[in-house]
Amino acid sequence: MGVTSQIWLITCVVILGLFVFDFFAHVRVAHEPTFRESATWSAVYIGLAIAFGFFVWWHWGAQFGAEYFAGYVTEKALSVDNLFVFTVIMTSFAVPRIYQQKLLLIGIVMALVMRAVFIAIGAAAIARYSWVFYIFGIFLIATAVKLARDTGHEQEAEVERESRIVKFLRRFIPVTDDYDGDKFITRRAGARAATPMLLALVAIAFTDLLFALDSIPAIYGLTEEPYIVFAANAFALMGLRQLYFLIGGLLDRLVYLSVGLALILGFIGIKLVLHALHKNTLPFINGGNYVDVPEISTAMSISVIGTLLFVTTVASLIRTRGRTGSEPRS
Repeated sequence: MGVTSQIWLITCVVILGLFVFDFFAHVRVAHEPTFRESATWSAVYIGLAIAFGFFVWWHWGAQFGAEYFAGYVTEKALSVDNLFVFTVIMTSFAVPRIYQQKLLLIGIVMALVMRAVFIAIGAAAIARYSWVFYIFGIFLIATAVKLARDTGHEQEAEVERESRIVKFLRRFIPVTDDYDGDKFITRRAGARAATPMLLALVAIAFTDLLFALDSIPAIYGLTEEPYIVFAANAFALMGLRQLYFLIGGLLDRLVYLSVGLALILGFIGIKLVLHALHKNTLPFINGGNYVDVPEISTAMSISVIGTLLFVTTVASLIRTRGRTGSEPRS
């Protein structure tokens, strides 16, 4: 692909600048965003992501452009799944609506940093060992099976794991029972103590780590270019805060989204295994020679991913027709 260090630097500076702008323009002053504000800025960030995809298409060619769009759509769908867990965390810690923006933005930045680390590790491993694709593929297939089996209960399981971490922290850190504005650390009886905001942030950070373990192998199944992997992740995470407030009431109606994501992860896992067979060097498989198997094209990947997301979304809305956002998921 031939991405220069200058392009990497410019991309990172622009992405960092967008997050800084987001903080000072919308998050620094605590408030609950209106529907209009959330819709406008969601559209802006989606527009930027699409514009960047066309830039990739124009500058590096249709193949890399298609890989970016496939990766962006997949990562966006996985990010929406994050929102279910974020909603449960916000509810379990009773985070006031006006302070949720700050938590979300910091959590999103942490998610991008964690994913950048995994992207670098994944790129180094893939460049040196082609058999890593077997590991990624098998991991995604196993994740898909687990996600399909746990549909309807995966959010509760994530929060249960996070609550154990929070209980562990409470043993070593004094924690107040009430909030002090949007502060993470406050003073009580002359001593420093953590607020529930800090515990909620820890829970979100742990969630980010778990989701990164799924998302990075998934996108490496669509492209081997670290630059595309990073950019698709960054643009998928941008605007996630606005999306949280925009479709908060709609989230409970997407009852089949986990099924769709399980199918997508399973499909990408199979794609990775086929790709690994095609580049095989393991001596106990076909004598260390490549296996002549068909590979799934990027165009087919986009078609399958788009179709699965469309069908599961429509099926969810039909299944939950007439349901309000406050009703539990079935």
